Amino acid sequence: MFKIILFFIILLQGLVMSATLKQIQYDGKEVASIFEKNNNLPIFNLQLVFQNSGYINDKEFHGIANIVAKILEEGTKKDGSIAFARELENNAISIETSTGFETFVIEVNCLKSEYHIALKLLDQLLKDPNLTQDTLDKIKMLQISKLQQKQNDFDYIASSNLKKLQYKGTPLEYTSLGDIESIKKIQLKDLKIKLDTILNIDNLIVVVGGDIKFKQFSKDIKPLLGNLKSHGVIKFDKIKMLKGKKEKIVKKETQQAYIYFSSPFDINYNSKDAYKAKVASFILGGSGFGSRLMEEIRVKNGLAYSAYGHISNHKSYSHFTGYLQTKLENRKKAKKMVISIVKDFVTNGVTKKELQAAKDFLQGSEPLRTETFSQRLNRAFHLYYKGLPFDYPKTELKKIDSLTLEQLNSFIKSHKEITELSFSIVTK
Repeated sequence: MFKIILFFIILLQGLVMSATLKQIQYDGKEVASIFEKNNNLPIFNLQLVFQNSGYINDKEFHGIANIVAKILEEGTKKDGSIAFARELENNAISIETSTGFETFVIEVNCLKSEYHIALKLLDQLLKDPNLTQDTLDKIKMLQISKLQQKQNDFDYIASSNLKKLQYKGTPLEYTSLGDIESIKKIQLKDLKIKLDTILNIDNLIVVVGGDIKFKQFSKDIKPLLGNLKSHGVIKFDKIKMLKGKKEKIVKKETQQAYIYFSSPFDINYNSKDAYKAKVASFILGGSGFGSRLMEEIRVKNGLAYSAYGHISNHKSYSHFTGYLQTKLENRKKAKKMVISIVKDFVTNGVTKKELQAAKDFLQGSEPLRTETFSQRLNRAFHLYYKGLPFDYPKTELKKIDSLTLEQLNSFIKSHKEITELSFSIVTK
């Protein structure tokens, strides 16, 4: 019966995953483009994804990529933020920008009927962004204010202190918001240089879909591409976590202890064993109820309402990380239990029951990850970004289905570095 269900899951996924990789010829270059046709709704979605352009490259101006993203949401210098926003609203168009750790994204959404107007407005925005001193001062003030408010967010304090413990001296030491001192130093000329560096056609991946024809789109987007400079492909090296167990405790007026923890996990984003890490992560702490951390810490010992942990495996870094909240008097016991659970996980591996439950959930929930058009486009991008074929999820499902208990436990036991846990704690 399970094999029959798996067959229909794979068949359904094959039907909905219809993205294709194409190329846009522009100025002697080939710009990679991920395209999916969607005739079901008269919509248009465009994402300009700039690789290696997130806050990983903020350097001495921590938080500057996030400020660039906010600047691009302030309209054009000619129209100003209010008039530009009104024109977008009148045509039911949204233009949003965001910065991740590795990527910087400009996204456009609208109805098919407003397709040409949307491209025109985006072209105007890239030609004439609202790079004025007043706009910069406003955004800096808002970002500094947000950071100041975060000083009373104990989850944020514990999480950010953990990054400073384990990634000091690297871009991962900071969040996308940066830090107050760096933001104060940012000047208009720094912002112009950063924007120019981000809008690099050599790092661009175009993700597009909707009720449009790609041949026509590839012509219509060319004027917009003229706003992008060529700076060569910018790459980054993988960031390594500092060695050794560390701990930082911060005292605040809190009614409970906030415990954040992490450790190295040595795996590459394109490893042939990445699917094993996915299953191991799910069993250890990623599945919520039923995970090893939740069962031991909450269900059996009542030390916390929730406890989570997962393996993050990206191009730029990989590690195991998690968190929980507990009563002040249970802080030390909860910390010891996390250490004990992870150690036992590596030493003794998982059970047959845990592996089967993980397989059932990961297989059964797979169609939910491609329910919507935006989900399918995003998945197609991430597969391409990692150098994987668009049908890789089908291959991964088959690998997970055939994964044996011995194979998984052997993989887990080979990653003893996960027991080198560091802790960041906020307590009273």
